[in-house]
Amino acid sequence: MSSGKANNDQLKSSDLFDVSHVTAIVTGGATGIGLMITQALQSNGAKVYIVGRRKEKLDEVVKRYSTGPGQIIALEGDVSDKNEVQRLAKDMSSKEPKGIQLLVNNAGIARDDATSYSKAGQPDLSDPVAISEHFMKTPPESWADTFKTNVTAGYYMSMAFLPQLAKGREATPGYTSSVVNVSSISGAMKGNSAGQFAYASSKAAFTHLTRMLATTFTQTKVRVNCIAPGMFPSEMTTGSSNEENKSEMDMSSTNPAGRKGHDADMAATILFLAGRGGVFYNEQIMYPDGGNTITQPAVK
Repeated sequence: MSSGKANNDQLKSSDLFDVSHVTAIVTGGATGIGLMITQALQSNGAKVYIVGRRKEKLDEVVKRYSTGPGQIIALEGDVSDKNEVQRLAKDMSSKEPKGIQLLVNNAGIARDDATSYSKAGQPDLSDPVAISEHFMKTPPESWADTFKTNVTAGYYMSMAFLPQLAKGREATPGYTSSVVNVSSISGAMKGNSAGQFAYASSKAAFTHLTRMLATTFTQTKVRVNCIAPGMFPSEMTTGSSNEENKSEMDMSSTNPAGRKGHDADMAATILFLAGRGGVFYNEQIMYPDGGNTITQPAVK
């Protein structure tokens, strides 16, 4: 299809969104949005390595969800640690000598407990003293830890795995490997994310890091795109997960869609970006948010 012309079979969804040729790494792939992405990829034939710090969560995903036609493989590791990232990259180069086709930087944390409205209450936003006192409660380590996991980890993972992504591209003619960063609409909203300045700032930084990486990787033919989701059930949004590694929440919402995100919404997004039909997309920010960014001030 190098001429741009396609026959009917080449325009079928089974070809456009096929990922059976993909070997992927998904950080934070054992719960929440990472698990949704992992399920979508393996259910459509991909080989998926999931990275996380909690071995029991990783093993549960392999046991419960690696049912074919793809495969899920657990890799215990802390992507917020540069040395661990380098170890993972070295380990993967031996496991996958032909390279990989997809890196999903999904691991993330929220450390704004001291100021989050749901945990610490909301100050009187007409009172300068109340605002100052409330947000000065943020300990410096909250900012440092949040950026270390939400931004720096994605930077090091992308750089460490770039050679393997480039090699994976060479192994799949007509396809280009890619990095997909999972950010958040919090990085685009002009509010303070319900008292979560560090989290929202880190997501804005991660979204922009996507643009910088895409520009830097241009000549390597490795693409970089971003998913900036609205509210989806996860341990971050609900505080816990059940025996299936899934989180549950009230699905009603004030966004135009009237609900929170479903597993299928995230699955459709990653299959679009990772499949053959998405190879023309680079440096794009996708917002699966039910239209939330058009109901509140945002910068997208």
